[in-house]
Amino acid sequence: MGKIFVDACFKKETPYTPVWMMRQAGRYLPEYMEVRKKAGSFLNLCHNPELAAEVTLQPVDIVGVDAAILFSDILVVPNEMGMRLDFVKGEGPVFENPVRSKEELDKLLCGSDAADKLTYVYDTIKIIKERLSEDKALIGFCGAPWTVATYMIEGQGSKTYAISKKMMYQNPELLHDILKKVKEVTKLYLENQIKSGVDVVQIFDSWASAIEPDKYDEFSWQYMVEIAEYLKEKYPHIAVILFPKGVAGFLDKVYGNFDVFGVDWSTPIELAKEKLGDRYVLQGNMEPTRLYSKEATTEAVEKIQSIMQGKNHIFNLGHGILPDVPVDNAKHFINECKRVSKK
Repeated sequence: MGKIFVDACFKKETPYTPVWMMRQAGRYLPEYMEVRKKAGSFLNLCHNPELAAEVTLQPVDIVGVDAAILFSDILVVPNEMGMRLDFVKGEGPVFENPVRSKEELDKLLCGSDAADKLTYVYDTIKIIKERLSEDKALIGFCGAPWTVATYMIEGQGSKTYAISKKMMYQNPELLHDILKKVKEVTKLYLENQIKSGVDVVQIFDSWASAIEPDKYDEFSWQYMVEIAEYLKEKYPHIAVILFPKGVAGFLDKVYGNFDVFGVDWSTPIELAKEKLGDRYVLQGNMEPTRLYSKEATTEAVEKIQSIMQGKNHIFNLGHGILPDVPVDNAKHFINECKRVSKK
């Protein structure tokens, strides 16, 4: 089950640096685009276990990463809670009826009523595990309740999160009710991913930086920790990764029972090492656009390795890979990570 990767998450290899890419890694692969065309739409691709398994495995087979990360989308959760989801060209994901009242929230499914509807995700995992080499791990994932809630409230992506943050200060009780409902579905969703065969789970809080540091624990981190602790109590052998993007000002307040902390590219790796390196394995940190230059990639990989010498670190990007990155440059990143990990 990808023993080396999983061991690294639990600090059993010191130091060792397995390598993998963010969940949308396939977007830069021509092979991914061919499968996407075959599916007809992004949501159709998420709903088709055979095709979703195929694109999950592509970065492993083509680029040579050490673990596969499940292909899906964080918004399948509110979709199966009862919100109609469309991916609109030029706009991205759009919910037809945003949730902005208790009455609208009460119409949505909760707990297993929603989590059990995500069968296409669980079927995808089973197909991947049948085909994935035993020396590679499979990473499941979900969105953090706060990140998912922003889409549910705003109705689509946002640059200001004005409606969500207005609710935070004017009606915090309603926002907490939304977050709690998403949390309960997410706990069971990840548990079902584990039962289906994933070796590791990761919780992404892509919009963490939208919350001021003094409010971050209340409206995001505590919910991520509750999900992690639920899983660790029941499945202590499963590594849990928490990845909040843009929270360098919150590192002093990080707590919880989980294994790996994802360090985004805007957070100095030296600071993350100082604050968290003795408690958690650190992951990531390279600025994704460095992949446009092999020289810039090598420079970053060597710097991160020199700083993290003697500590556990999982090489990864500091957020998602961009779709126009040359495949050869992605392979160069993987090879450089493996090269410096042998020093």
